[in-house]
Amino acid sequence: MEEKIIAIAGNPNTGKTTIFNSLTETRQQVGNWPGVTVEKKEGYYIYKGIKFNLIDLPGTYTLTGESEDQKIAIDFLTQNKVDVLVIVANALQLERSLYFLILLSELQKNIIVDLNMVDLAEGEGIEYDIEHLEKLLKVKFVKTIGNKNIGIEDLKEEIYKKCKEPISEYFKFNYGDEIEKAINESGNIIEKLNPPYPVRFFALKILEKDEYFINYLRDRTDYETINNLILNLEKNYSKPIERVLIEKRYGVIHGVVKEATIEKKKELKLHITEKFDKILTDNFLGPLIFLIIMFIIFNFVFLFGNPFVNFLELILDKLKFVFLSINLPLWLTSLINDGIISGVGSVLLFIPNIFLFFFLFSILEDTGYMARAAIVADRLMHKIGLHGKSAIPMILGFGCNVPAIMGTRILENRRDKILTSFSTPFMSCSARLPVYLLFTGIFFRENQGIIVFSLYLLGIFVGILSIKIFGSIFFKGGSSPLIIELPPFRMPYWKSVLIESWIRTKSFLRKAGTIIFLGTLILWFLSYFPNPNNYGTELNFIGKIGKFISPLFRFSGFDFWQAGIALIFGIYAKELVVGTFGTVFGIENLQDTIRNYFTPISAYSFMIMSLLYMPCLATFLVLKKEIGIRWAFASLFWSLFVGWLFSTIFYQFFSFLKGG
Repeated sequence: MEEKIIAIAGNPNTGKTTIFNSLTETRQQVGNWPGVTVEKKEGYYIYKGIKFNLIDLPGTYTLTGESEDQKIAIDFLTQNKVDVLVIVANALQLERSLYFLILLSELQKNIIVDLNMVDLAEGEGIEYDIEHLEKLLKVKFVKTIGNKNIGIEDLKEEIYKKCKEPISEYFKFNYGDEIEKAINESGNIIEKLNPPYPVRFFALKILEKDEYFINYLRDRTDYETINNLILNLEKNYSKPIERVLIEKRYGVIHGVVKEATIEKKKELKLHITEKFDKILTDNFLGPLIFLIIMFIIFNFVFLFGNPFVNFLELILDKLKFVFLSINLPLWLTSLINDGIISGVGSVLLFIPNIFLFFFLFSILEDTGYMARAAIVADRLMHKIGLHGKSAIPMILGFGCNVPAIMGTRILENRRDKILTSFSTPFMSCSARLPVYLLFTGIFFRENQGIIVFSLYLLGIFVGILSIKIFGSIFFKGGSSPLIIELPPFRMPYWKSVLIESWIRTKSFLRKAGTIIFLGTLILWFLSYFPNPNNYGTELNFIGKIGKFISPLFRFSGFDFWQAGIALIFGIYAKELVVGTFGTVFGIENLQDTIRNYFTPISAYSFMIMSLLYMPCLATFLVLKKEIGIRWAFASLFWSLFVGWLFSTIFYQFFSFLKGG
């Protein structure tokens, strides 16, 4: 089958993800770009007998070699065969999207502009003459409403047509005789180096004083000639040349948009979004509303998820009975029932809750609320001495700490990056959720939502405390404010929400089928040998290891070896805390057995430890890559200490009150 490569680019909040989901539906996967930890999203769809492979490039407002996300976009577009580049533009913010188009057009690709959210623009009285835009910019435009799946078939058809064409004449921006002369003279020098980028694009990056491209040039040729060209331009314009380039681009873009706008109401009433924004970002009401929303989410997850959990538990019990009735070797029966079904199954039990959690968070993202939550968190970030952008990775940490720490790449200085990375592992990720679900279902069934909510708040508190302590000791100074574009509120596109929820749940299932499965096999081996007749006891390897570590938790309320071994395997993957209990205690009697070992106080203490102690192996490896091995180990030992300290304080305090 013939295959084509399609790249999707755009500013944040243009609906790029929605368009990607609409095109690929569930045929997509998430990984990392080669050699870096930035998330890579790719998928495909088949149209008229051709397989179109889509690459979702990182969302950004500009292109610079200094930012890793943006450098990835530049390198991918210049070093790979891209048949069509689709730029998703927000019809409400067309000037900003067209600025991005001018930058990308210099890469000389077949480009289509997806003018998305046209319904919102029309609601504001804004309509564009598409044919005139195409004539002025020499680019094909397609109108879509991504969250309603309108225009997607038209987009597929235009991508198909564009793939059949040679690279068409691209919009070559004219910066005026003086600057164009400098671009050409710089280009003559650059061309001799045979760079991996289009010469004109490279020359413009040099004029913009992009350090990555300047360093590339310095290492290979005499930079002074080009630098003198820049100095002469700045002398003539009496301002930095990069500012001149920006002003010229926006000047032309403003004229293009004005000329292509058919109708615009002269007086627009205050949009309902702006009214909501005043409430949702209010100093007092904003945080209060955020906490209320989170509280409702947790209660919803338990209320509607638990019946499905109970149903799955019955299925797993029946499945174990089936294997017991088959005449298999004892070791194989134990491996299947005690290892795989009890270990992996105890984690899979909570798939309904986890899907609901992802589903509700996807709704918040799709409606545009999460951008408001970032604004609310921004004020807190400044009070503790961090950049407002630090709020974004920390919020991402509620989903998974790994991409959240990757997200610290948006921070400009190393101080903010280290402090944010230090605090992010304390944000309670979805992998910890099965631990909470297990213990709250046993000891706090009537108040599951409140208990889990309190753990999330504790994680936030410890994260902030860590920033204050390490910031005051090792780092000084403040940060600049957060600049973020608030997308308009909109009804969630349910198909997109379901796709996003399923993709995240599928990632969890894949983890259960690989990492957790491998972990449970190791657990079973340690539980079964060297005394098969004493499965899961102190006489086997697992008991000996657990007994070695368990005295550390004597003052925390869970100094028995099963808890110790669960925490050890939780370092490998947090879900394995539950998997360990399932393997050691058996899934059919899991709840009753845990009641014999824990009390409500020690159960909450154990959940505190599971929340705060050492991050999982994947998180540690990402910390090592992002902030260096020294700070990664500092984070590891700090989290171990904090987890032990808080769980011990809680257990001792409430045990004292109960005893009193």
